Amino acid sequence: MNADEALSTVFRSEHGRVLARLISLLGDIDLAEEALGDAYAIAVSSWPRDGVPQYPAAWLLTTARRRAIDRIRRARTQAAKLPELAAMMKVPPEQANAGTIPDDRLQLFFTCCHPALTRASQVALTLRCLAGLSAAEVARLFLTSESTIAQRIARAKAKIRDARIPYRVPSRHELPDRLPAVLSVLYLLFTEGYVATTGSELIRDELCDEAVHLARVLHALMPDEPEVTGLLALMLLTDARRAARRQPDGRLVLLSDQDRSRYDQQMITEGLQLLAYAMRTGATGPYLIQAAIAAVHSNAPTATDTDWAQIADLYRLLLDIAPSPMAALNHAIAVGEADGPLAGLTLLDTVDTGGVLASSHLVPAARAELLRRLGRDADAVLSYTEAIARATNAAERKHLIHRRNDLIN
Repeated sequence: MNADEALSTVFRSEHGRVLARLISLLGDIDLAEEALGDAYAIAVSSWPRDGVPQYPAAWLLTTARRRAIDRIRRARTQAAKLPELAAMMKVPPEQANAGTIPDDRLQLFFTCCHPALTRASQVALTLRCLAGLSAAEVARLFLTSESTIAQRIARAKAKIRDARIPYRVPSRHELPDRLPAVLSVLYLLFTEGYVATTGSELIRDELCDEAVHLARVLHALMPDEPEVTGLLALMLLTDARRAARRQPDGRLVLLSDQDRSRYDQQMITEGLQLLAYAMRTGATGPYLIQAAIAAVHSNAPTATDTDWAQIADLYRLLLDIAPSPMAALNHAIAVGEADGPLAGLTLLDTVDTGGVLASSHLVPAARAELLRRLGRDADAVLSYTEAIARATNAAERKHLIHRRNDLIN
């Protein structure tokens, strides 16, 4: 692997962990981001010349720490910061490896989700600065614009700075207040992994694996929280289908066309057991409901055996307790399967396409599939074309083009 490939790989798989570690050590998000940016710039020039280090992430962490010291010295805050930085330099580089960081990362998620910030700001800041997602990826997950996300994060950083909010791992009794935001972070991190915002690959395997791992850590920490159990069950039941969701060339495979023998039955069994355990508490939350929906899919031996009426009912319940445009979209799709495409189209017309879904490909893609089933091929082609223009992931765009061309040719 050459230097460019190594740098690209470490950025994609380790950036969030290294940045989270830096923030933990420095207690300053902006300084950590600037120092890590310096480290990347040094790597670009030194790795082709000196060779790729054995532990690239550890090299970046060490280099960034040193650059942070330089920046602090230049800012004339040496007296206040050097004792802390001296302790930093004693941290063995091996600790930058993935073996020890994930638990620290979850601690930082709780730390960053400070109740002084709004819920949206907590989640956006954590995804951007600690999970390592780009502004475009965070914006897609929030179904909003990059500028809105940038402003939200800037205000959150300013509030942390101006209010002198400390970067302190919360005590056990403080965790429940921060839990909903942390659950959102893990859910959205998994979502980005399961359907990537951009790039040539449909799935970012490393993000799916990381989200599932952190959900397991959280469940071990808080096993009696139904929504924690529900989120882990949802991830497992959904991720069990990962191998069947893409063809060897990376193209998306529709749920109805997936080879269910490729589903991970061990993950499904574990997910169903977790869901049953959580449901016995009598709790009803958005992650539990979504896990129940995933369970209905998992329990169907074939696509035609899927109980779409039950899925539609569950989405209706989800809309009652946690209304959102995405829930409304998925409810319309489920009704289209249960009661026919015309019923689905009728509901789809009520989804908020002028708001947060205005620039997304999801609504026109769903409309195209329903129109296709009604035999309205010309209208379906127009909807596919609209969806293709909006899709930002190459694998999804390729799938939509293939579906449209099937009607044209």
